[in-house]
Formats: sequence, C-alpha cells, structure tokens
Amino acid sequence: MDERKGPWGWIYSSALLASMCCLPSVVLVMFGLASVSYAAALSNSLYWSAFRWWLYLATFLFMSYGLYRFFRTEGICTLDDVKRERKRVINTSVFSFTVLIIIYLIWNYVILELLGVAFGIDEWKETAVWPVSLLF
Repeated sequence: MDERKGPWGWIYSSALLASMCCLPSVVLVMFGLASVSYAAALSNSLYWSAFRWWLYLATFLFMSYGLYRFFRTEGICTLDDVKRERKRVINTSVFSFTVLIIIYLIWNYVILELLGVAFGIDEWKETAVWPVSLLF
C-alpha cells in the first residue's frame, strides 16, 4: 500500500466509528438477530449515554493519528517543521475535519436512517432530521 494514502483511511474511517451508536441496531435487525423494538431501545440507550462521547473521543484520536502519520510521511516531523509548514498543516487539518463531519452527517443521518426505517425501526421515522416518511 502506498504510504501517502494509508493515513487517510484512519482519518475518514473515524467518521464511521463516530456513528457506532446507531450502526449495531441496523445490523442486528438486518440479519434477524434482534427484534425491531430491541434495536430501537439499543440505539436509544447507546446514543443518549456516555458511550456516544467515548466514540467521539475515539474518533478524535483516530483522526489525530491519521494526521500524525500523514505529516510524518510528508517530512513534517518536528515542531520546527510544523512552524515552517504552519499554513499547510492547518489547511490539511481543517479540510480533514470538515470532510469527517460531512461523512458522519451523511452516513449517520441519511444512510443509517434510511436503512433503519427500511428494516422496520419505525421509531427512527419520528425522529428523523429530514422527512423520511415521504419515502416509506
């Protein structure tokens, strides 16, 4: 694998990690391993508990590690290098964070909501941030 492309997997897969409070519910219902009511209760208990904040912390750590690896492969290894390349470091970090937020929002609030409603988690239809009821 190309060393320059490797860290981006760490950075952008962290967006999927941030939505792990809702993904297990959809997967359990999709494979028939749980009832719809259990999946709705599981997603509510994971989303509204401290577990969500631990996922956000892990997301931040994944993204930080990916940026660290990226900048190391680019030859920015010391604080003096960071000061010299300050504009590049800031622009890359802000761009990565923005893309991470966009991926998270699309994945969590569009794709997972559609899958959840399609597999019968009707409770999500009521709390959707956009009118899912028009589609189903």
